[in-house]
Amino acid sequence: MFLRKPNARRSFNVFKQATTVAFALCSLLMVSSAQGALWTITYPRPIDDSDARAQYPIALLKLALDKTGVNYELRPSDRILLTGKAMRQLRENREVNVVWSMTDSQREKELTPIRIPIAKGLIGLRVFVINENKKPKFTDVLSLADMRKLTPIQGEEWPDTKILQANGFNVFTVPEFREAYDMIKQGKGDFFPRSVMEVTAELDAEGRRRSNLHLEPTMALYYPTAMYYFVSSSNKTLANLIETGLNRAIDDGSFDELFNSTYSSILASLNVKDRKIFTLENPLLPLETPLTNSSLWYRPNQVKNQ
Repeated sequence: MFLRKPNARRSFNVFKQATTVAFALCSLLMVSSAQGALWTITYPRPIDDSDARAQYPIALLKLALDKTGVNYELRPSDRILLTGKAMRQLRENREVNVVWSMTDSQREKELTPIRIPIAKGLIGLRVFVINENKKPKFTDVLSLADMRKLTPIQGEEWPDTKILQANGFNVFTVPEFREAYDMIKQGKGDFFPRSVMEVTAELDAEGRRRSNLHLEPTMALYYPTAMYYFVSSSNKTLANLIETGLNRAIDDGSFDELFNSTYSSILASLNVKDRKIFTLENPLLPLETPLTNSSLWYRPNQVKNQ
């Protein structure tokens, strides 16, 4: 009689399945235990309470919380918190307990990300705000090598800055996005790459005061990245609540319904499908990013290396 050696792969798969089931059960128990409590969810107050850029993340967060059935109060922080400050306060469990922002490896080490791209990766699809006097520079751009000859403007603490630098761009940095618009108005730098999910609302606000701002109509940059909800690393229950709610919204179609109602007309107005799109590498993208789940991403038809 011979003894059969254990199948290591089978044992690993059984262990993996058991771990997945255990995690799912724990998630359900955590959500169930949280349903009786009143949750106060505080997010960073935007510069303007009517800021259109914040409306979608707030609406999606509300949708996710509604799907969990918990009792909650969703409110802005008492004061305006820009992204850098909001992330620091979140790390220290002060003022806010949820922030939405573009991910990178450092942020995922310091905080707990809910790894569902809240805008399907649109944060990485960038069109260019330029000064009208800079239009001629863009007529000669035929390749990514040509693009690298131009100077982009970005925020000092933004992950985008490091991504552009890693791809060979000489980046002009400013403290926050308002200063970037000031630089463009003054003719400093060549272009301000803005996400398609941000630029329309910003130009509507900025354009009223800055008549020489112009949106370059033919090109875009794309790099794979995601905007996530982040919570403190000590607040696993809240992370679990939000993730559970987002998954339920994905499953019943309400996530896509909100996304499409918010961004379909914007993408059409920006003529994304007909733009020449230059694809960049993103060395800051964490390995855990769910790139293989195509249902979580919007991918423009012409994303390709130039």
